[in-house]
Amino acid sequence: MESGTFYVCRNITNRSGTRTQIHLRDEGKDRGGSRRLVLMTVCLGIICVVLLVFIILQHISNTAERESLFKSNKNTVEEFNQTINRSQDENTNQMTEKDQLKNNFNSLSQKNLELETRVNDLTAEKKQLQGRVDSLNQKKVELESKVTSLSDELKLKGCKEGQRKLELENELRNISEQGNGRFFISDEEKSWSDSRQYCRDRGGDLVIIDTEVKQRSISSFIKASVWIGLSDIENEGNMKWVDNSTMKQGFFFPNEPNDAHGNEDCVEMQYCTYCSPSDLNVWNDRQCSDLKKALCEK
Repeated sequence: MESGTFYVCRNITNRSGTRTQIHLRDEGKDRGGSRRLVLMTVCLGIICVVLLVFIILQHISNTAERESLFKSNKNTVEEFNQTINRSQDENTNQMTEKDQLKNNFNSLSQKNLELETRVNDLTAEKKQLQGRVDSLNQKKVELESKVTSLSDELKLKGCKEGQRKLELENELRNISEQGNGRFFISDEEKSWSDSRQYCRDRGGDLVIIDTEVKQRSISSFIKASVWIGLSDIENEGNMKWVDNSTMKQGFFFPNEPNDAHGNEDCVEMQYCTYCSPSDLNVWNDRQCSDLKKALCEK
């Protein structure tokens, strides 16, 4: 622009008026172009400002969106982490429950095995008991058959047995009726020898019991242990009565006589408080020096 202006001025100084008019016209054109240039510059500046504002606003908007997206992503990540933690907790709980169920299953399996073993044992025991029941039923049938057979035999022997029972009752009655005159008991306790002498001094001797009826009769009225006329003083193990007859039937306690300590040679008849009336086995061998009352018989 300066070189152009210089060129116009030179023409003004060197040329005629026509040249001057051209110069003025050109100068007017130059001024109009300068205005347009300024206007264009302003427009460009405004456009730049608008673009800058737009870019700033866009940047702000993008930043806000990024922050919002970041927050959203952060929340999503936190939720995801919480979900993962919950899943891990649930998985841990499920594993714990699984272990418990496994232990329970093992325990139930062990109990089931024990129950099966018990059932097998009970089944075997049931078979054994059933076998015993069958055996007992068989024995029952056999016993019922024997009872029937014995009943038939008893019917045949009824008359004979009844007669024998009547005879024994009569014998016992006779002994009992004569008891007050035939038997007597000493008041004092003495040795076996002294007791025998006591009986002899009164016209009798120690009692001889050689039948079941007599044993039953005497055991019914004695109230204390007494000496009877039986001993093995002369020959150990060979029991004899005071009339020198050998004992044929005895009524000793079980496992008696036992000659305890090697000096039990005389026999007593005990008064048994715990025995039943039908229990006749109440004899026992004792030391002859023991003191007891004498059961005498005339």
